[in-house]
Amino acid sequence: MKSLVYLIAGALAAGTALAKLPPAPPVDPAKAEEAKQKAAEAVKKGAELQAKYEDKAAANYATKAKAEGKPFNPSLGPGVPPAPAAAPSAAPVAAAAPAGVAKPPAAPAAAAAPAAAKK
Repeated sequence: MKSLVYLIAGALAAGTALAKLPPAPPVDPAKAEEAKQKAAEAVKKGAELQAKYEDKAAANYATKAKAEGKPFNPSLGPGVPPAPAAAPSAAPVAAAAPAGVAKPPAAPAAAAAPAAAKK
C-alpha cells in the first residue's frame, strides 16, 4: 500500500516538474546553417586526420616489416579497388583482340558506390 502511495506522489511531482519547463526558444536559421557548416568541416577534418594517421601507421608497419625481413602486402579490404597503376594505353589491347570478339563490358558504376559509402 505504501508503495502505491509513493508511486502516485512521484508521478504527481514529476508531472508538475515537467509542466513548468519553458518552451524551447526559436531556432535562428542563420545560426543553424552556421552550426551545420561547422559540423561538416569538423567531419571533413576528422576524416583527413584519420587518413593521414592511417597512412603514417601503414608506413611505420611497412618499415618495420622490411627491417625484419617479413613480406608486406598492403590490402585495402574487400570491395575497395586498388589504386590505378600506370597502365599502358588501351589502343594496343584493342588492336590485339580479334575482329570478331567483342570487348567485355565495363564494370558498372553502381558497384563502386557502396565502396565509397563505407569510407
